[in-house]
Amino acid sequence: KCSHLRLACKTEPKPYYTSKLWWCGITLLGLGEVGNFVAYGFAPVALVAPLGCVSVIGSAFISVLFLKKTVRAADILGGTLTVAGTYLLVTFAPNVPQELTARQVQNYLVSWPFLVYSILEIIIFCILLYFYKRKSVKHIVVLLMMVALLASLTVIAVKAVASMITLSAKGKMQLTYPVFYIMIVLMATSCAFQVKFLNQAMHLYEATAVVPINFVFFTTSAIISGVIFYREFQSAALLSVFMFLFGCLLSFLGVFVIARNKREDHLQIPFIDCGLIPAKKLTGKIQPDSRSSRYGTLNNEDNSVKSQS
Repeated sequence: KCSHLRLACKTEPKPYYTSKLWWCGITLLGLGEVGNFVAYGFAPVALVAPLGCVSVIGSAFISVLFLKKTVRAADILGGTLTVAGTYLLVTFAPNVPQELTARQVQNYLVSWPFLVYSILEIIIFCILLYFYKRKSVKHIVVLLMMVALLASLTVIAVKAVASMITLSAKGKMQLTYPVFYIMIVLMATSCAFQVKFLNQAMHLYEATAVVPINFVFFTTSAIISGVIFYREFQSAALLSVFMFLFGCLLSFLGVFVIARNKREDHLQIPFIDCGLIPAKKLTGKIQPDSRSSRYGTLNNEDNSVKSQS
């Protein structure tokens, strides 16, 4: 964002991919996603997914330094709620073995809870896709529900792949099993379609609406998939489950508070190109009229020019 804003302010804007700052941001983003991928190999899905709220807090406060934003009371309140929720998530996360072998993944794939879950997910996804394609329903909930359903498969595949790679690096080779490559294909395919529908949502709606709703839907679907596929809360105490869900709720509230009433900055051109207006000198300036629905207006005294325009 900082790179795009700097390039837009230049008299001769250059492509964003020529900016060293942009490449620095992309590199950091890539490293963060690699760390997120590795985390699935060492921690439960139900813990890694909700901790994505940390990125929302980070972006809100880092924007103060790099984008010269002002700290709002909503940012402080939302950050406090999210930090409290994060503490509860880490404290009451399910304590289950994280080393998953290829044979365990195979057994989970053919277990009846996952088969029932998969059938229900496919039915719901097909219904949503029907409304999206045939009825042209582009509602934000429909789009992000499809993203969340695909995300649940992505999370399952990512954890399986990360765990098998981790075990292989420790000397217990798991990469020779066909299920490893099945999970890679599932991960890549579900990610690709997620990007398609998420991009559609970002195109039609404000990012301030898409980000919190997508976070809630994604986190919920990830927790459900972790519970059903990896059985992460199978032996957890009722109090731990309640406190964990309460931590999720606080994180959701924190993200909504931070994103609420927040608007993206758009660079606006101060003047219209007067060379495109008949009978108007290039040195003349036409200011945007805030009281009109049109971008530019002429002075009231210049009626002849106004008629020509």
